[in-house]
Amino acid sequence: MYAVYDSCRVNQVNIQTSLDAGTGSLSLPQPYLLFLGDTTERGYAKTAFGLRDWAPEKCIGEYALPGATVSAGLDTLTPAQARARGARSLLIGVANSGGVIPESWLPALTEGLEAGLDIVSGMHMRLADLPGLADRAARLGRQLIDVRCAPRGLSVGTGRKRSGKRLLAVGTDCALGKKYTALAIVRAFAERGIDADFRATGQTGIMIAGGGMPMDAVVSDFEAGAAEALSPDAAPDHWDVIEGQGSLFHPAYAAVSLGLLHGSQPDVIIVCLQPGRTEILGHAGYGLPSVEEAMELNLRLGARTNPAIRCAGMSFNTAHMDAAEAAALMKAESIRLGMPVADPVRGGDALDRLVDACLA
Repeated sequence: MYAVYDSCRVNQVNIQTSLDAGTGSLSLPQPYLLFLGDTTERGYAKTAFGLRDWAPEKCIGEYALPGATVSAGLDTLTPAQARARGARSLLIGVANSGGVIPESWLPALTEGLEAGLDIVSGMHMRLADLPGLADRAARLGRQLIDVRCAPRGLSVGTGRKRSGKRLLAVGTDCALGKKYTALAIVRAFAERGIDADFRATGQTGIMIAGGGMPMDAVVSDFEAGAAEALSPDAAPDHWDVIEGQGSLFHPAYAAVSLGLLHGSQPDVIIVCLQPGRTEILGHAGYGLPSVEEAMELNLRLGARTNPAIRCAGMSFNTAHMDAAEAAALMKAESIRLGMPVADPVRGGDALDRLVDACLA
């Protein structure tokens, strides 16, 4: 059964829970108009990019404020134009540091409501906390839907070894490909006839998968328990492929990464990084670890709950490189490290070798 998931419940009729209590699945009004706000950092628009790449049938277009320099490459539409094309909600496609919704976005969100769209958010900040937005939604009969909320009734981690197999994507930083890696591995497993599930741990993954566990919204004491609930006992040959969060090296988010690592008890990890990135995203002065450091620390700490943990290889986000440059780098790093290195989006033989190593 998929992990129990619940969205926030607020005592206002227009603030909706997204959980179907009977199935544990996430039900959102779609298709979406992706809202990019005034974003200038590509990494903070990962929700929009994730939905564009993995659920394109749910995306009508995009809408941004003046000053935004990031685009998902979709049709640029106003809320009214999107509604005319069949959009049912304005979905905030941004996941910025701290999950804050600036008040400067309020006119655009209000415009969405007035055009007949519900508002969907994966931010930490609640939509109802924006001045007047809940009242306007109530008057218009529209929904405000917050996705990034932890379920009730979580337990602390037990450390009990569970049946089934687990793979966790880990990384050197945030927003560099852990979700894409997990989704690509699940797809590759399915193509080989292997029973596998993608286990979402962040708001974008949850929106794509239709369920999951928003790990960064869980109280710290329950992080490991939440990860255990996300990937319960399964058949011996079943794989849970778990989306990673943050990085053990991140000055703000390492606690989430560690709780997820301990509770997931992965048999296999894949280390994700973006070649050329030198500092933690949004934290100038904090350098990134080497891929060897990231692998060693995740294996050492992961061995606390699964002594048999191993690393199958590396996932490189080479979106900023041309094909020849990316291929040469991944080949050289594979030789140097003695393990497969692949870009899961580019695929090819390199990804096949990485999948072989996961299953070895």
